[in-house]
Amino acid sequence: MSDRLKIAVLISGSGSNLQAIIDAIQKNDIPCDIQLVVSNQAFAYGLKRAEYANLKTKIIDHTTFPDRLSFDQAVGAAIDQAGAEVIVLAGFMRIFSNWFVNSYRDRLINIHPSLLPKFKGLETHKRALSAGEAYHGASVHLVTTELDDGPIILQGRITIQPNDTVDSLENRVHKVEHKIYPTVIQWLATRRLIITKSSIILDHQALTTIGKVIDYENI
Repeated sequence: MSDRLKIAVLISGSGSNLQAIIDAIQKNDIPCDIQLVVSNQAFAYGLKRAEYANLKTKIIDHTTFPDRLSFDQAVGAAIDQAGAEVIVLAGFMRIFSNWFVNSYRDRLINIHPSLLPKFKGLETHKRALSAGEAYHGASVHLVTTELDDGPIILQGRITIQPNDTVDSLENRVHKVEHKIYPTVIQWLATRRLIITKSSIILDHQALTTIGKVIDYENI
């Protein structure tokens, strides 16, 4: 029996975080296998990335379902059939029902382009600049029934530069995302990271409410 972590990756768009994970696996940085890539958008470029890597893909178009729950149940059935242990949301632009979140509790992770709990939701880069923040970044967190509110595992932090625009800040944060998401999956795959009902343990120590923070000075 393989000791490699089995994951499913859910996407809706370009799949750049999916690509970062694929690259890390191909470099043998992560003892992990992507069992399935699911998209709710038939023309998501991330599906091409998956096909280039010879990964199994499945399109589950949310517009063909009568309600959110029936869509979520179809996604859950595909994940279960693939045998995935952890579900990785990588730009998946759908909000899950409580049924889905509770069914996969502590196995469902997401990446958000802000230093949570600041700037939940959309337009995070614009909001960070408008607020005059000194720092910005991205957070990997567990998914709960509240939007962008789950326990934080890892944050990648950068200093906002005086000449940063929304576009430049978005590009810099993308680079952070592509570092911290594979890192968290590597921690899970090597059992450095243990998620229980009551706590998140990294290297035998419970994480704080903002998780572990890594500063990236050269991004």
